[in-house]
Amino acid sequence: MPEAHEQEDRRTGFKAGPNLAMKVPAPLYAQTVAFYRDVLALRELKSDEDTTAFAFGNMTLHLDCCPQMSQAELWLQVACNDSRAAAERLDRAGIRRCDGIEALPEGFDGFWISNPAGIVHLIDGAGQDRQ
Repeated sequence: MPEAHEQEDRRTGFKAGPNLAMKVPAPLYAQTVAFYRDVLALRELKSDEDTTAFAFGNMTLHLDCCPQMSQAELWLQVACNDSRAAAERLDRAGIRRCDGIEALPEGFDGFWISNPAGIVHLIDGAGQDRQ
């Protein structure tokens, strides 16, 4: 059985993605951006009305202003080699998709899940190419 598991590991190729997303309630957004920019002095990569991105080691931390949220959440990106194989493996493990949580761009090769503790993960089929 270990050989089948190793084959599946190579096929899915799960790997931490380059992005972290912190979903921040609107009343706390400006203070949170100021914390990362002014207190921690992280390098700001981009900013617009609803999103600010910072260099966070070799990753990018995206702060997203979310008026509909009452508390902050951290969302993680997981890159994979084959999104279909990843979906099959996650389904067999009892991990259900939660694609309705946030729309992905048209044609995006990926989907949303949450871990058993409720932390949202973006499974990104093209993520290996974006790292």
